[in-house]
Amino acid sequence: MLFRGKTNSGLFGLILLACLSAQLSFAQTPKTIDGHPGWIMQGNIYEVNVRQYTPQGTFNAFAKSLDRLKAMGVQTVWFMPINPISKVDRKGSLGSYYAVSNYTTINPEFGNFNDFRQLVKTIHAKGMKVIIDWVPNHTGADHYWIKKHPNFYVKDKNGKPAIPYGWDDTRQLDYKNREMQDSMINAMKFWLVNTNIDGFRCDVAWNVPESFWTRCIAELRKGRNLFMLAEGDKDYLHRSGFDATYSWDMFHKMIDVAKGSSPAFALDSVKAKYDKEYPKNGLELFFTSNHDENSWNKADFGTFPGPAHAPFAVLTQTYFHSIPLIYSGQEEPVLRAIKFFDRDPMTFKNFGRAPFYKTLLNLRKNDIALASDASFSKVDAGDKQAVYAYTRQKAGKKVLVILNLSPKAQAIKLSDKSLYGNPYNVFAGKKITVSGTGWTMPAWGYAIYEY
Repeated sequence: MLFRGKTNSGLFGLILLACLSAQLSFAQTPKTIDGHPGWIMQGNIYEVNVRQYTPQGTFNAFAKSLDRLKAMGVQTVWFMPINPISKVDRKGSLGSYYAVSNYTTINPEFGNFNDFRQLVKTIHAKGMKVIIDWVPNHTGADHYWIKKHPNFYVKDKNGKPAIPYGWDDTRQLDYKNREMQDSMINAMKFWLVNTNIDGFRCDVAWNVPESFWTRCIAELRKGRNLFMLAEGDKDYLHRSGFDATYSWDMFHKMIDVAKGSSPAFALDSVKAKYDKEYPKNGLELFFTSNHDENSWNKADFGTFPGPAHAPFAVLTQTYFHSIPLIYSGQEEPVLRAIKFFDRDPMTFKNFGRAPFYKTLLNLRKNDIALASDASFSKVDAGDKQAVYAYTRQKAGKKVLVILNLSPKAQAIKLSDKSLYGNPYNVFAGKKITVSGTGWTMPAWGYAIYEY
């Protein structure tokens, strides 16, 4: 197997041995469901901002949080880019994670290759999965390809590597170049072979051609049950092999509902769009925050402020075809924009939302009615301007979700008699009686019932 580019000293000597052990570990590939890794269908993703997670900002320091995250119910750990960062045109004191200077080495800010490989082993030993952030659209401004393979880049009017979208610390890769494509695929394989990760989150996937993704993902998946997440929402990303794309439309519509500029039922229009445009088995990453939205748009402390966060977080964890995301610090919660280019450690003290998330994550794990492919049906539960309710069902199990997406108390009344009975109220921790009598749900209230 040929890997173009630089690697840490001695890593090539590990490849053959890793390939042999990888073949053994992949011999018994876990089953897939609807074309996706079975393990993600009732799973979740927790995004790790290593630089800001601890005062040390290292892999080893982050590892001390794994038992806490496991206890909270985290299943898949997503690491923001772990590669070294370019120094040319660097933003801030440390630069952007997404200005990569070498695809097959580790950012020394975080530790070394063995630190990361041991971290992956530890995560796997705890029964969790690992995906890493991959930046295929562009490299940093001093990636060694710029000098060694200048034809790997799109050129500007002056014949220099072009800057994409005004991101002047990066340079645009040219996907018309087959050798560059091969080098990119081989670099991704390097991490599969040498660290046994479980997949990739691909940055700016929407600006990389469908033909590349189709070939790349097929090659990466040979003998492996990988999870592939695309940052983007174009339908071709599903066609080319990605398991999930970003639910940007739903995220922005949720913000509109939260601030009162759209009614609760407006969420239906987004679902209708997804149903029309995406494959029936297409999955969506649902979130109330992520690294970009937190740093640049004040999510979720500004977009879903105070108690408004909770019902929308419940929606992300229970909606149709959803894979829920929790960003670093949301369980605290960290209610500020984290700096992107400089050290700005989060402070963990009370974990005020952790019990809330633990309830949701474990419910999703244990109740098949919340699997990504479980059926979805809207329910009439009150004023459609404010109340949003639905059921999820699979294999004889049923869950009812009722959300008050407004700052006022709402009258809740179910007209569907099939929902009457004594379901288990998940957040109350006991069975309750549901009938046609009705009840009042407080502002930004939420409830989940298991039948």
